[in-house]
Amino acid sequence: MQIQPVAGALGAEIAGADLARLSNADTAAIQDAFRDHLVLFFRDQHLTPEQQMDFTRLFGPLQVTPFVKAMDGYPYIVRVLKEADEKGISTFGNAWHADFTSLPEPPLGSVLYALEVPAYGGDTMFANMYAAYDALSAGMKRMLEGLKAIHVGKPYGTKYGPPRDMKTSRSIEIERNRPDADIEVAHPVVRTHPGTGRKSLFVNPIYTLRFDGMSEAESQGLLEFLYAHAIRPEFTCRFRWSRNALALWDNRCTLHYAVNDYDGSRRLMHRTMVAGERP
Repeated sequence: MQIQPVAGALGAEIAGADLARLSNADTAAIQDAFRDHLVLFFRDQHLTPEQQMDFTRLFGPLQVTPFVKAMDGYPYIVRVLKEADEKGISTFGNAWHADFTSLPEPPLGSVLYALEVPAYGGDTMFANMYAAYDALSAGMKRMLEGLKAIHVGKPYGTKYGPPRDMKTSRSIEIERNRPDADIEVAHPVVRTHPGTGRKSLFVNPIYTLRFDGMSEAESQGLLEFLYAHAIRPEFTCRFRWSRNALALWDNRCTLHYAVNDYDGSRRLMHRTMVAGERP
C-alpha cells in the first residue's frame, strides 16, 4: 500500500489496498494510518453491503444510525441520496458537524462509500479538532478545561427542528419531531481521545446547544468563536469523490461538511457507523 497525505492538517489517500480482501498486515497498517491521519480515503473499491460492514467492523462494533431509515435488509447501512430533480433543498450533513454527538455514546467513526457521484461538486470537507484545540491560547484552554456542553438532537426533535417550510430531501427518510431527540446530554468541551491521549475540541453547531450551567444566550458568543475557529482553512482538507471511492473518519476528533453544490445531478452513498464510547 501507498499512503499519501492530502493536506497538512489531516487526511491521507491510500492506494494499493483492496478493502474486500485485506491481509492482517494491511489491516494493521490502515488502523495505524487512521490514528495518524484521522481521515482516510480509498479509490476504486468494489464492495458489497456485507463487505462494507465487514470493513467497518475492523474499527469496532457497528452502530445503527438513529432517526434515519436504514436500507432494506441492512439495518446498519443508510443510503445517503440526493436525486437529480431535488433542487434548492437542505441536504443530509450540509453543515459542519460531528455525527450524532447528541447521543450519550456518540459514534467512534463513519464509513461512506460512493456508488454514484456528480461530474463535479458534492465534495466532503473535514477539519482536525486536535489542531483546533492546539491553536487556542493558554488562557482559552484554561477556561475551557472542565467545561461541559449540552448536546441535543436538534434536526430530529420537537424544539429545535428545521423550519416547517424548509425544503428537505424526500430521498432520505428522516424522522422529525421526536421527543427523545430533545433529551439533553452533557459532554466535555475538551475531549481526550481514548486511543491517542490527545485533546481536541468537541463542540459543533448542529448538536451543541449551550454550555452546561449557562443559558443559550450566555453561551452563544464563545460557542460561535469556537465554531469559526475550528474550521480555519489550515485545519481542513477536502475530498473530491469518484465512483467507488470510500472515506473513513474519526468522529471523536474531526468535523465534516457535505458540500451541497450539485443540483441537477444524482449522488448516492452508503454509510455505516462504528459504535463509540462516552466522551
